[in-house]
Amino acid sequence: MEAHRITATILHAAMKVHTALGPGLLETAYRACMRHELTKTGLQAQTECLLPIRYDGVTLDVGYRIDLLVENIVVVELKAVERILRIHEAQILSYLKLSKCPVGLLINFHVPRLRTGIKRFVNSAPAGMDIKRFPP
Repeated sequence: MEAHRITATILHAAMKVHTALGPGLLETAYRACMRHELTKTGLQAQTECLLPIRYDGVTLDVGYRIDLLVENIVVVELKAVERILRIHEAQILSYLKLSKCPVGLLINFHVPRLRTGIKRFVNSAPAGMDIKRFPP
């Protein structure tokens, strides 16, 4: 499935979760519900995926985790904060670079209307770069 269709499905699931739960819960609750919704649609959604960094020829596990990795293509970073800060945007851009995934979504559930809490990011890595596959 192409990235555009996957992101559309993710956004639909996020709207469904936000409509049912509203703002004010912890990120962990939204993450669990998102995984459930995405799994119902038939998409492979992994939570808390380890994201090692590669430095000086060595792979290091330094504790980075992707909130949701969907179909090994889309990185989804979930937030439940008053407002998205530049550091949150930098975080998802770093995750895209490290994972080599083509698309990322930053979704903040702590808003009255979810549409205002969604940002889409595209990995600016050169075309033809392999997408890193994470173990299930």
